[in-house]
Amino acid sequence: MEITLRTPGVDGLAQAVGALREWQDEGAPTQLHPGDVGWFWRFGAEATAAAVRSWSRDGRILAVGLLDSPRLFRVTVAPDVRQDEELARRLAQDMAEPERGVLGAGKASVEAPTTTLIHELLAERGWHADEPWTPLRHDLTEPLPDPGVRIDVAGPAQVDARVAVQRAAFDSSTFTDERWHAMAAGPAYADGRCLLAYDERNQAVAAVTVWSAGPGKPGLLEPMGVHRDHRGRGYGRAISVAAAAALRELGSSSALVCTPTSNTGGVATYASAGFQKLPETRDSRRDA
Repeated sequence: MEITLRTPGVDGLAQAVGALREWQDEGAPTQLHPGDVGWFWRFGAEATAAAVRSWSRDGRILAVGLLDSPRLFRVTVAPDVRQDEELARRLAQDMAEPERGVLGAGKASVEAPTTTLIHELLAERGWHADEPWTPLRHDLTEPLPDPGVRIDVAGPAQVDARVAVQRAAFDSSTFTDERWHAMAAGPAYADGRCLLAYDERNQAVAAVTVWSAGPGKPGLLEPMGVHRDHRGRGYGRAISVAAAAALRELGSSSALVCTPTSNTGGVATYASAGFQKLPETRDSRRDA
């Protein structure tokens, strides 16, 4: 049967997110998570739909991708077709050729599971390995220690504080109250939580959003940040421990996070919170 590429539209987003949820599994390679789509949902349902692509054969979704930025496409595939050469060739072709409507011309990167043939096929087209990323995993079999600071779940009443920490943690952040509400209205946030950490003066100093993919499946931290005025005091560790605990309460089997290997401070923070480093991954990059 022919493989069909489509942009699902708002009505088709639930099916795409459902496929991503189904594909999450312990032992699977680092891959696109429903929480990644959930975090993107801060831009609204229509923008999210425009950024998602799916590939189907005989009516079944085999791969789902997200245009996370104009130059970064993140894609994953169903577990039983990770070595399907026909699918991998179609994905590589669609991502490499701008006229197919996945990635524009010029510089671009593709994130895909290392167990697929996608990176190899892009290399044949002149793409090469990008900078390394470090995935980290926290097993959630046992209860988590107390984070040592006050932690609250951030709901509508705490949006101002949640947004303020995000913007103070990431210099280029465009997060707003309106975007928090858009994100929280998305279907993925039904299994998500925003947490805030407070210091002894009751100031919000760190924040994280966690995303469950359902009971017995890996959950995701995306994003986590510490207010620029409160770094170096252990709040990153505290909010990361709290994030793992929240995912455990949601039934997740593990907590996952991924950060550039060059972010040595971030890697060290997650490690201090009990996350174990996994083998590095690299995107495929096209320079021109």
